[in-house]
Amino acid sequence: MHMNNIDYHDDEVICRGFIAYDDTASGKRPGVLVFHEGLGLGEHIIERTRTVAKLGYVALAADMFGDRRQARDLEDMRGLVGDLRNEPLRLRARARAALAALASLPEVDTGRLCAIGFCFGGSVVLELARDGADLKGVVSFHGVLATKAPALPGKVKASVLVLTGGDDPLAPPEHVVALENEMRAAGVRDWQVVTYGNTHHAFTNPAADGFFLSGTLYNEQSDRRSWAAMTSFLNEVL
Repeated sequence: MHMNNIDYHDDEVICRGFIAYDDTASGKRPGVLVFHEGLGLGEHIIERTRTVAKLGYVALAADMFGDRRQARDLEDMRGLVGDLRNEPLRLRARARAALAALASLPEVDTGRLCAIGFCFGGSVVLELARDGADLKGVVSFHGVLATKAPALPGKVKASVLVLTGGDDPLAPPEHVVALENEMRAAGVRDWQVVTYGNTHHAFTNPAADGFFLSGTLYNEQSDRRSWAAMTSFLNEVL
C-alpha cells in the first residue's frame, strides 16, 4: 500500500492531505475524497482513508482547515467549522481544491470520482454536490444537512447518499425533511436518505462517547451497516 502526505493549495492556504492506494495495481482507478470531522484531519479519518484504498480506490483525505490544523477544544472546533460553514462559497472552494488535487494524480481516472465525509465532512460533500462538482456520487455520514445555499434546479450531477442517525441532534427530523424537499426541488436524479434508529451523531467514530460534544455516541451496528451501504453505493456509481 502506497501512503504519503500531499500538499495542495486553496489560494494562500496550504492544505496537507493524505493519499493511500494499492501500488501493486496497474492502470488508472476511481478516486475517492475523504473529508474529516470538525476536529480536523486526524488518525480516525486517515485510517478510514486506508480502508477505502483497500477497496481498490485511490483515496485522498482532504485537509479543510489548512496546515493540518487540529481543534484544541470545542470552542476552537466551532470557530474552525463556523468560519467555513458561514461562507458556503469559501467552503466549496476549499473542497474543490482537494478535488483538483485528487484529479491531478496520475493513478486516478478523472471520469470516476466520488467524495465521502464524516460529521463536518458529511456536510462538505453535500456542499460539493450542491455546487455541481463533477462527482459520480457523494456519501454523507452523520453530516449536518442544513445549508445556506440550497441546490439550484439541474445543478447537482452526483448521486447522493445520506446516512444519518435517528437521534442525531445536529440533523433533526425537520432537517432531514428539508433536505429531501431540497433534492426534489433541485431535480436530483438519484438521492437516498438512510436513517439508523437509536443512533446519535458521530456514530462511526469509536472515540465518540459524548464527553467532548453532547449527543455524540459510537454505534457499532450503525457503523457497520453504513459502511456496507457506502461500499455498495461506490461499487454501483463507480
